[in-house]
Amino acid sequence: MGVGAKRNIRAVVNVMEYDIRNFFKYKWWIVGLISMNLADLFIMAVVYTQLTKRQFAENYFYFFSPGITIIALFAAAFMIGREINWEVRRSISHYMLSLPITRWQLAVGRVLAGGVRGMIYMSPLLLTTFILLGLPSLPELFIILVSLFLIATGIAGLSIALAVSTTSFEKFVTARSVVYYLLYFASTIFYPLRNPELVNSLINGGLPSQLVTMAQLNPLSSGADLIRSFLMPDYLPFTIDLFRNIVVFSAVFTLGATFAYMKILEHQ
Repeated sequence: MGVGAKRNIRAVVNVMEYDIRNFFKYKWWIVGLISMNLADLFIMAVVYTQLTKRQFAENYFYFFSPGITIIALFAAAFMIGREINWEVRRSISHYMLSLPITRWQLAVGRVLAGGVRGMIYMSPLLLTTFILLGLPSLPELFIILVSLFLIATGIAGLSIALAVSTTSFEKFVTARSVVYYLLYFASTIFYPLRNPELVNSLINGGLPSQLVTMAQLNPLSSGADLIRSFLMPDYLPFTIDLFRNIVVFSAVFTLGATFAYMKILEHQ
């Protein structure tokens, strides 16, 4: 590895370290949110299990466990956009540009840091899922962790793209809320959509077929279902389509956010 490559990697790692350190400034807030996610799992899922016995063949408590892991991953990875939006509005990025790093090093470091932050935050939830549903094999664990990191970097990229394309905090919050609702509820985090009868009943009940298709292609759906495919094989077998959807989502938004962030820095 050449001197230039080592310098680039060191610069990216330094940027990541900066964002990860900032993330841990909110440690008590993080602990509180993790506790809330666990409460959602152990209270909401238990209640829903009793209510959905006739509708779902699988135990909803076990079904929802991978879903709450993806929710935690999404929330933590998306948080970096709030910080970058604040920096852009307050011109803090002027300071960033004064550092001995290039724009692309700064952009790549921040996207990757968002992914790492998401992985750190969701780790207790993933561990809880393993305790409830059983441990995957080492190859399966590797695929799960790689997939979750790709989702986290894609989400961080999406958040950064929204952050640098909005001129006010209010617009960013509004855009974030829209994305939250679309990706959360048009997904298989809460509802299983692999059952053709259930899908048909939803469409016949008035739900637009486009929304159902979006839920099936949603990267959050792919992440939750990928975990289920290894830990709940009776519910869903693993297919390469799940991993492919995740890779495409991550590539599009990671690259898009990198170029968008570099572009906004040029005008600072």
